[in-house]
Amino acid sequence: MELLNIMLLVFILVCAVSVSLTKDLLTSLIIFMSQSLAMAVIWILLESPDLAITEAAVGAGVTSLLMFVTLKKIHAIKEDPKDGETKE
Repeated sequence: MELLNIMLLVFILVCAVSVSLTKDLLTSLIIFMSQSLAMAVIWILLESPDLAITEAAVGAGVTSLLMFVTLKKIHAIKEDPKDGETKE
């Protein structure tokens, strides 16, 4: 169990540094979401399910959704007209 805690903490630190250094906004958003989900797992391991649910819902869910919509509105994510996939 101690090894899992250490791995999660290292993962969170790597995610924090990666978000700072990544130039691609969509990639930064995905890394941010994974960091928030890892933090939710840590809250579960600390036996605090109320904080885990809040972290997962707000951190990975609502905040990431709002950031994704913002990237779409400022045209940081562009759609390819022929197949509808998103492109940078």
